[in-house]
Amino acid sequence: MLAGLLAAACMAPLGAPANAQTDLPARQDVFLAGYISAVLERDFALPADAVIVRDGVVYLREEAIGGKSSAEITRAIQKLKGVKNVAVLPAGGTPGTGPTAAAAQPIMADPQQRPAAEGVPVATAPAAAQETVILPPGKPLFNALLADPRWAHFSASYQYYMDDQDVEHAGSTSFGETFSLLRGPAPYGGSWELGFQAGVFAVFDLNSESKDLINADYWVGIPITYRRDAFSAMARVYHQSSHLGDEFILRENITTGDRVNLSYEAVDLLLSYEFTEEFRLYGGGGFMFHTEPSDLAPWSTQVGFEVTPDMTLFDGLAKPIFAADLQHREENDWSTDMSLRGGVEFTNPVFGGRRIMLLLEYYSGRNPNGQFYDRRLEYVGLGAHIFY
Repeated sequence: MLAGLLAAACMAPLGAPANAQTDLPARQDVFLAGYISAVLERDFALPADAVIVRDGVVYLREEAIGGKSSAEITRAIQKLKGVKNVAVLPAGGTPGTGPTAAAAQPIMADPQQRPAAEGVPVATAPAAAQETVILPPGKPLFNALLADPRWAHFSASYQYYMDDQDVEHAGSTSFGETFSLLRGPAPYGGSWELGFQAGVFAVFDLNSESKDLINADYWVGIPITYRRDAFSAMARVYHQSSHLGDEFILRENITTGDRVNLSYEAVDLLLSYEFTEEFRLYGGGGFMFHTEPSDLAPWSTQVGFEVTPDMTLFDGLAKPIFAADLQHREENDWSTDMSLRGGVEFTNPVFGGRRIMLLLEYYSGRNPNGQFYDRRLEYVGLGAHIFY
């Protein structure tokens, strides 16, 4: 029932559609210019004053481009929602006059564009790579799985554990991210990428006097990704090891014979398709090897979806978001581990490419905290999540 309530609350029409908001062109230009500047600085290392925006028309200053490809930069700008036209502004030129105005071409609406507050664009899928680049700019080719309990990112959550024998009020934190190491062109007009993922997932007992550390999972992986337009695929090999907190060991008088030193390596493959900027579906499977305990059943599957309705909330400061992740493991007789998250994503150009969210959380299934993998866990919570 809790899962249904959470899903219903997150999908309810909490705000007016973006296209019904009051038209504020000047304010939209300020937001649009700020966001485009952040995207160009991140993806092309351009200065903050590289663009000027007038009534939705983006003027790219020629002297700020340097030796970079104006065509590639223009294509990147054209993919952002709220942009009406794009033109290169010659040195000393003035927006909206002379050949510059004539060169600006209308941009047709693209269903792949993600809606954002008051015309603030959200970056779409990265353009196909033209050459192999070391430490490429921009976000990784495979987008984060927002509801996956073990996706490396930064977060802090309060969680209420239902009927757990050790913890009732838990604090959950995670630290980590995915980094792009190499990116280059791939067959069929796509791009490939070699990356690095690392994260720490820790749980604390908030009822205890010293907020005891209960468990910490350490996770590191090497993903290889392919992306073409709205389709992406990621294969990776990764390691996870789990450790009980010292305070918990002392408190519970746990001996070496009582501990489960969960540790394993695994490979998995995930496929993702963004049908629109409002709906994404993904799925895949994995296989564990070199496990401790050695008798762990190796196979697992994972499916999920993410929904971002075309609306904004709180006078354009945020938009609703909902995500579900379902995992099944042979070790648990293929029972469902269900993770639901829903709430708001804040839309502000000063955040650049970061996704900052305040989310309600619900989980039911195998305990994701490694040392307790053989227990069932159900909790509700509230957390702040940051995805870079």
